[in-house]
Amino acid sequence: MKKKTGFTLIEVMITVVIIGILASIAYPSYTGFIAKGARADGLAGLMAVANRQEQYYLDNRSYTTDMTKLGFNADPWVVENTFYEIDSTIAAGVLTISATAKGVQATRDSACASITLTDSGLRSPEECW
Repeated sequence: MKKKTGFTLIEVMITVVIIGILASIAYPSYTGFIAKGARADGLAGLMAVANRQEQYYLDNRSYTTDMTKLGFNADPWVVENTFYEIDSTIAAGVLTISATAKGVQATRDSACASITLTDSGLRSPEECW
């Protein structure tokens, strides 16, 4: 009598279930990690604009809302990974620099779709920093 080799249907189904459980745990963690990585580039962009705004203030005694005057190539400026757009506004003498999520980042990281920094150092939302 010849011994049969191979997998039974039950063994294959158990393997598929185990892979499904592992994927359902790993995928949300992976997308969260990707969102935080893209957010880090947006935060770095905010800090770069803030530094240039302070230098502009020292030179001209006022802030500017025109990113091209700060040396960036466009107004509003889009960070390197293209997931955040950074712009400055001045209202009641307060400079506010905001990073707004674009494209898939806006849905992937909806809690931090808009991150702001003021000239006094106020950061919001706090959990995004």
